[in-house]
Amino acid sequence: MSPDIEAVQLPKKVPELSFVIPAFNEQANIGETIRRVDEAARGLVLSHEIIVVDDGSTDGTFERAIKSPGCVPLRALRLSRNFGKEQAIMAGLEATEGAAVVILDADLQEPLCHLATMMKHRAEGFEVVYAVRAHRQDEPYLKRLFTGIFYRLLNLGSEAAIPADARDFRLMDRRVVDALCALPERNRFMKGLYGWVGFRSKAIPIELEQRPNGTSKFGFRGLVKLGLTGMTSFTSWPLRVWTLIGVGVATLSIIYGLWIVAKTMIFGVDVPGWSTLAVAILLLGGIQLISIGVLGEYLARVFTEVKGRPGFIIAETHRASDTPG
Repeated sequence: MSPDIEAVQLPKKVPELSFVIPAFNEQANIGETIRRVDEAARGLVLSHEIIVVDDGSTDGTFERAIKSPGCVPLRALRLSRNFGKEQAIMAGLEATEGAAVVILDADLQEPLCHLATMMKHRAEGFEVVYAVRAHRQDEPYLKRLFTGIFYRLLNLGSEAAIPADARDFRLMDRRVVDALCALPERNRFMKGLYGWVGFRSKAIPIELEQRPNGTSKFGFRGLVKLGLTGMTSFTSWPLRVWTLIGVGVATLSIIYGLWIVAKTMIFGVDVPGWSTLAVAILLLGGIQLISIGVLGEYLARVFTEVKGRPGFIIAETHRASDTPG
């Protein structure tokens, strides 16, 4: 009688690299992006998987992505609506299985020739290798100015340094990805979270290539929203500065009041001050409204966190093995 043979499940082979590509209305670019990523990984003889996250596109980005050749190790996730790039990145990170993860945009601007350099630095012991723009001379002056001011203000009270001009294009070790996925917050500013989790990091300068098709989907409104999320997530100085303003205004008011009393008692000069009073009331009213607005931004973030809604919802998942033929 033959002995019972227990079924042994072989351990699943973990890919060396996972690529996360968030995409919103990138139908014209996503096919070429997938092809270049697959070619770059095969050129380095790396086992890999490519995860495309369609962030609620309306132009057929998802349909174009899943038309990739069956030999490409692709997974495509379609979110139920547009949740924003930060949440699309998180959806991709949570789906990864690789020993290391590379995030890159779908606009074909980030040259994949730097992938070999990233892998080299990882072999040297760096757990995060991120790209920074070598220069911003091709951008409008005002955008460069406001970007510089934003990062200076953001780093004033931040617990961890947030490098200016850093891109989402980066390679991260599995430990870093697991740490990011373990964070419970929903209002995510990824460039800040990359710095907050720590680990040994290395920056490499890159020159962005020209976008071959379409335009950036990240307009002024999106930049303002992302900036507010970054400020409220990583620094409390906007709250504290109003305490300093209040102390300053109160001090000036006391000095001005003492000056009026002294002038009246010593020189007998009666100061009507109606216009001064009106200006002071309007000034203080404006300061109070601004401070209430700043407080409201922080409270809105707290309200969102307390509701506990998921950061994203995946409506559809496609694997390369699902492609007919």
